[in-house]
Amino acid sequence: MSAQAPTFGEELRRRRNESGKSLTDMERLVHATRSHLSKIERGHRNPSIELARACDAKLRADGQLLALVPASARTRAEHPASRGDDGVPWSLSLSADGESTFTACAAETLADGHAPAVTAHWVVAPGRSDTVSAEASLPAFHAVFDEYRRLGQCSGPALVIPMSSTATGALRGLAHAAAPASRAAVLRLAARFAEYTGWMWQEAGDDRAARWWTEQAAQLAASCGDHEMAAYTLLRQAELALYQGDAQATVDLAEAAGRQARGLRTRQLAAQREAQGYALMGSETHCRRALDRGAELMGTARSGTDDTPALGSTHLPDLAAFVAAWCLRELGESEAAVTLLDTGRDSIAPHALRARARHGARLALALADADQVDRACAVARSVAQDVRTTDSATVRADLRQLRSSLATRRKHPAVRDILPVIAASLRGDRTT
Repeated sequence: MSAQAPTFGEELRRRRNESGKSLTDMERLVHATRSHLSKIERGHRNPSIELARACDAKLRADGQLLALVPASARTRAEHPASRGDDGVPWSLSLSADGESTFTACAAETLADGHAPAVTAHWVVAPGRSDTVSAEASLPAFHAVFDEYRRLGQCSGPALVIPMSSTATGALRGLAHAAAPASRAAVLRLAARFAEYTGWMWQEAGDDRAARWWTEQAAQLAASCGDHEMAAYTLLRQAELALYQGDAQATVDLAEAAGRQARGLRTRQLAAQREAQGYALMGSETHCRRALDRGAELMGTARSGTDDTPALGSTHLPDLAAFVAAWCLRELGESEAAVTLLDTGRDSIAPHALRARARHGARLALALADADQVDRACAVARSVAQDVRTTDSATVRADLRQLRSSLATRRKHPAVRDILPVIAASLRGDRTT
């Protein structure tokens, strides 16, 4: 009969004792109280996934300790955004052939639970010509896409999603009526709008909508033979898994994207996402191999083609350094992560508040882990302000981790000051 595998608490105690560390030592290293760690070791409490990952990193367990956390606890809880329903005074629907239907409703009839009364109804159908010249329209749509990406950096998803959704539908209609020679270019751009809409839904905190729009992007890409976008939609799914704490799904999807991708840029992004997945597992060796592979591809990768916007983040000037720092912090190398993040902090464009918040949140987490508490709190204040502007669910996920890390050091004056600011940002308050 094979021996029963140890529990997380039993293995934590064994590895801690073998390393010569006391509970007091671990309290300082992972920022959890001795009492809480003792209860985990005795099986009276279960560790959070963040605490388990920190213990694994500090004890150099290379993912073996982390693997003992029950599967049900490895996925971070989703925090869907809560929204009120004040009714919709008008709606616009777009069909695949380019027809649009506008319906206006009487707002006062929406609050009583009955169907709203229609006060206006218009239908706009495509012209009678057999084909539409896409060449004249595409440059304008390209400019619109660039502006929407810029707008998404300095405003919330609620402002961007209706416009990017409508642009996706409009391009589907344009493709339906376009000449065969132009149809693929239109569909490629429609796929980019759909993918970006999915990213905005993720930023809004709705992963279900993010997946739906990502699938639309994949279907549009398949319909025009855009292999790079099809591969990139796998990376978008991997990112959703990453923020849910599902390390294995992150790695599997990233590897699939890397196999499917033909372009160097997409393969580079796939290697970086794979590294992040391995970092979540605590597998330093595999993580570093993936990072090295991404670095080798970076020198020859192009950001985009003449008729397709660049895939991946364009507002983090050194995405490779950001990802490497992300991984190092998860692996317990907080000081090295701080050094990498400090280097690229000032190169983020002033208008890119969303990118600045993502970068700042990871920096604050690394600073807190490195016991640079005053700096962590100062950076967190800036992040909280940017989050109130951009309404970023992914950054709020990092702020929740930061709040948990700082909560163990409430006696520190800077921590006492920043915790209410973080709490207000997590609630979505506009003022502190």
